[in-house]
Amino acid sequence: MPDARLHAMIHGVVQGVGFRYFVIRRAQRLNLTGWVRNVGHDRVETVAEGLKDSLYAFLNELRVGPSSASVRKVDVQWQQYTGEFERFDVTYEDW
Repeated sequence: MPDARLHAMIHGVVQGVGFRYFVIRRAQRLNLTGWVRNVGHDRVETVAEGLKDSLYAFLNELRVGPSSASVRKVDVQWQQYTGEFERFDVTYEDW
């Protein structure tokens, strides 16, 4: 399958529960590149690039999160692959 880009905003109890590090571990396991960051007090945002099958698997894991989280909803946008990332990590920048 062609490479793709996923932009997701995860809502719920997702801060202070290790959610960003959960996202990093899942993304790395699926060979995705991109970033994750906290937004506000109840949201985590992520952009990931890679194979579309891997991105679907990643999205399924985002909808569940770690056991300490409570995901209420995930807003998803599929975008064009850019290849701009070398790895997957936490970011603190505004995109």
